[in-house]
Amino acid sequence: MPKVTETTLEINLEALSSNYNFLKSKLQKKTLFLAVVKAFAYGSDAAVIANFLQKLNVDYFAVAYINEGIALRKAGITTPILVLHPQATNLSLAIKYCLEPSLYTLKILKEFVSIASDLNQKNYPVHIKFNTGLNRLGFESNELDLVVEQLSKTSALKVKSVFSHLAASEDLDEKLFTLNQITLYKSLSNNFVENLGYPVTRHLCNTSGVLNYPEAHFDMVRCGIGLYGYGNTKKESKNLRPIASLKSVISQIHLVSKGNSVGYNRAFMCPQDSKIATIPIGHADGIGRHFGNGAGFVSIGSKKAPIVGNVCMDMIMVDVTNIGCKEGDEVVFFGPKFSAETSAAAANTISYELITGISQRIKREILGERPINT
Repeated sequence: MPKVTETTLEINLEALSSNYNFLKSKLQKKTLFLAVVKAFAYGSDAAVIANFLQKLNVDYFAVAYINEGIALRKAGITTPILVLHPQATNLSLAIKYCLEPSLYTLKILKEFVSIASDLNQKNYPVHIKFNTGLNRLGFESNELDLVVEQLSKTSALKVKSVFSHLAASEDLDEKLFTLNQITLYKSLSNNFVENLGYPVTRHLCNTSGVLNYPEAHFDMVRCGIGLYGYGNTKKESKNLRPIASLKSVISQIHLVSKGNSVGYNRAFMCPQDSKIATIPIGHADGIGRHFGNGAGFVSIGSKKAPIVGNVCMDMIMVDVTNIGCKEGDEVVFFGPKFSAETSAAAANTISYELITGISQRIKREILGERPINT
């Protein structure tokens, strides 16, 4: 693979195929697969990722907001799209672009009924979310009858699915909590379907739920982080391949004498005569200030180089005193051999925050565009 010549996010679609096929292998044949492509497909490229997965015949997509769904439609996505957190201000656009909203409060349910009725909709697909313990979005269990009552009053909507979200499926120390969530969801969804009077798709599991709780796969699963190469545990991550590699180059190397400072606010003082390399990426690109002052590091020639001083808007400086390198050499922030999980943990954050924060001004390079569906 050619070395990069500027800051680049490489997106490997062969790795995406591999992750998709691995996760699919954990499911029963009839279980549907929903791919979560919110947040620009976890910081990669939502249009590229969704179009590729559409060729692999994924059953559903999910985004957080309506504008994300609109962007996918404009990019040629025809697969059903669930909007997980629609806002009242643009609900009519959901209908215009054939997006399927999650309805999670009586207020948003009533508003969408009104909009759909005004637009002469009949049986418009919607999804009903119940809160089973995450306490983020969703109807409470004691609202079930009210939800069914509201739905029974209109022919404008038809429920496609009823779902909830696991709070700690990756943490086996919280297994009892998760099992209680599964039990509550099973009861709620059974009662909801019975009172609704027609069958709907049921889904609860995220990536960690798919891997750790096969008994809770129900009719469909929702996979996000697993598709992008992370399984939330070392054991499962071995079966997944990170699809994105963030790389850059050394712009300049300074020879800085012992006792001299590097960067803003003189945050790093050289303890010895040092070689300091400047890299063209900074907090405007998603490498936050919490990666500075020795917390974060990069890989140069397979050796770790700590980030020294404060992260700048467009640049970082790294200590390469003990690394043989030159200006123009490649630098790796994360990738298959230098995990975003490892890099993020060093700065006391998580892979989700690191990969989703990568700026759109960074060049994207797409690798392996041929789908591989086993």
